[in-house]
Amino acid sequence: IVIVYYGVKNVKGKAVLITGCDTGFGHALAKHLHKLGFIVFAGCLLKGAKKLEEFHSDRMKVIQLDVCSEEQVKQAVEYIKDNMEDSERGLWAVVNNAGVSTFGEVEFTSIDTYKEVSEVNLWGTIRVTKAVLPLIRRAKGRVVNLASMYARMGNVMRSPYCISKYGVEAFSDCLRYEMKGWGVKVSIIEPGNFIVATGILTRDIVASTANKLWNEAPSNVKEDYGKAHFEHHMGLMRSYCNSGHKDVAPVMDDIADAIMSKRPYSRYTPMEPRWWIRLQLMTHLPDLNKPLQIQDLKLTKITRHINNPVIYT
Repeated sequence: IVIVYYGVKNVKGKAVLITGCDTGFGHALAKHLHKLGFIVFAGCLLKGAKKLEEFHSDRMKVIQLDVCSEEQVKQAVEYIKDNMEDSERGLWAVVNNAGVSTFGEVEFTSIDTYKEVSEVNLWGTIRVTKAVLPLIRRAKGRVVNLASMYARMGNVMRSPYCISKYGVEAFSDCLRYEMKGWGVKVSIIEPGNFIVATGILTRDIVASTANKLWNEAPSNVKEDYGKAHFEHHMGLMRSYCNSGHKDVAPVMDDIADAIMSKRPYSRYTPMEPRWWIRLQLMTHLPDLNKPLQIQDLKLTKITRHINNPVIYT
């Protein structure tokens, strides 16, 4: 696929805030946008800050940013204002990438876990967006929110994650309508399976999460479901650890397009063909009592955008 960026020809002096730059998509995106010429404010919990600081570039500015902290978000905004080349031009874009994931059936998942996941994925996105919107409006810039393919379709054992990402979709759509009059574009990125590329799920993570789920589950739930049922589902999660895309480039390209295109898409769907088709079926067909499974699709290429759904076999 050949990517062509439209609209933003000169990125000189344009600044972008990215959250969750310690690892995964955020870390890769900070380096990618820096390479394209943007001033990058890379929000980290400091785990991955050292590697970004080694750029020794006046266009790579690493800031400590916990999206769950009102105080740190406020401090980050003040830092951005003080370190932009021209604060009157505003902040060109914010990419709300910071996120966490977990798994577990509903009856095995605590209320605290639901709250913890949404605190980062949903409320963190809202908190950061609200804080920088005055700067984004001044620049007539972009808001780019990382959701997921699970932001528009549910799956077993993923309810805490799905709930938080469904919320990101709703927030983004509402914000898009409100920002139209200000000239601000709002886009959602819905990545598919990038487990291998990001390392977001490992066998060690599965093991520790499984122990927590089983140990904290009520005794009647453990008795009703049984250990065999539980272990079967944990085995399925372990099998996912080596699955998915091995390269984050499709996501980087879509985010860059959302930031740089004159007419960015509302949604970008960087994912494997079989997941894209499953998403279309699950969101357009009547609800099914039996979860839809699509296996062994012999498709070699598919467009990245739902707005132009052409399939090549």
